[in-house]
Amino acid sequence: MIEQFTLPNGLRVLCEQLPHLRSVSMGVWVKAGSILEREHENGLSHLIEHMAFKGTGRRSAKQIAQEMDAVGGYLNAATSKLCTCYYAKVIDENLPLAADILSDIVRFPAIDPKELDKERNVVLEEISMTDDSPEDVAYDLIASAMFGKQPLGQTILGPRELIASYTREDILAFRARHYSPMNTCVAIAGNFDLNQVKDLMAQRFGDWTGGAGEIFPVNAVNQRPQTLTADKDTEQAHICLGYRGKPLGDADAYPMAVFNSILGGGMSSRLFQRIREESAMAYSVYSAPSAYPHCGDFTIYAAVSPRNVKTVLAQIDEETSLLVREGATQEEFDMAKAQLKGGFILGQESAYNRMNSMGSNMALMNRVITTDETIRRIEAVTPEDVRRVAAETLGGPRSQAFVGKKIAKYLK
Repeated sequence: MIEQFTLPNGLRVLCEQLPHLRSVSMGVWVKAGSILEREHENGLSHLIEHMAFKGTGRRSAKQIAQEMDAVGGYLNAATSKLCTCYYAKVIDENLPLAADILSDIVRFPAIDPKELDKERNVVLEEISMTDDSPEDVAYDLIASAMFGKQPLGQTILGPRELIASYTREDILAFRARHYSPMNTCVAIAGNFDLNQVKDLMAQRFGDWTGGAGEIFPVNAVNQRPQTLTADKDTEQAHICLGYRGKPLGDADAYPMAVFNSILGGGMSSRLFQRIREESAMAYSVYSAPSAYPHCGDFTIYAAVSPRNVKTVLAQIDEETSLLVREGATQEEFDMAKAQLKGGFILGQESAYNRMNSMGSNMALMNRVITTDETIRRIEAVTPEDVRRVAAETLGGPRSQAFVGKKIAKYLK
């Protein structure tokens, strides 16, 4: 059972007790991601996440690492297009330490200018690492193709020139707009005492103040569909196709998940079986939906030999057209629902996954989606739902991204 309470300052806290465990996962979710960055701020959310670990008023970067290592815990963070999550996994007796460190790095990062100069180089290396991954380049490119100059067309890491230019004042100004109790929630799952958690939250977060944050801007997918290419010295050509999907919280999220499972969500999917198993033209081929406030997208990715690009595109078109025209078979439909249900239930064995689900749903949709609700909504999906969502998605406009060595010549 999930318990929820709100501190007087507006911080929402979600707790799920799992007494059979000896661990606790705790996450602090701040609604601050690249979608909320203005064009001249791109990459700030991610840079701020990095700086949280570079020292606070009470701890140096080394002390933060040592205190968590000393109890065998795990401390990390992640920035997405929508939010930033700082999280820790510890054995149950060390929850007070996890709460102390997380509140310290989220609320009181020192943002020392010398550390900022060093850490911006780390982020620049991370950008270089992404540039060396053609799959990552393809996904950044398809986002740009689908969303253009809208916020969702920006990368999470930001451009090099901006990362090199940001000052301490830029970070503090962005934090002042987004890092506040009313714009944050805390999720905790595992073995803990609820009264202790309430005391810890009051102690570590109770005196935090700040505004309500900002609402997510409206983005639209494929208003002007584009085909973009990037010339990279790679052995393979990387294909990414982007369609309109379903927005965050949409009732069609579950039919979309079933449709994705059938088309390209696993080893038994149509794209995997056709392009990898039957044609042997790809090692990696899959599809995936993404949901955002007000919009969503659906992507198909494949990495193939350059000479096979046109053939694989034709095979993708054949499989998508067939699915729209005839729908899924009963066997495919039943298998996809069973796959989703089984994967979800197995994921619930993890305290971290439960924390992640609670925190992300509350941060982004202001509600908790229970295990029972998820299973019920998967089971309620019908073949007609899947066919309709497939037609709406695949029948709409499509953007394309291609990455590879002299890739343009293989598209003629």
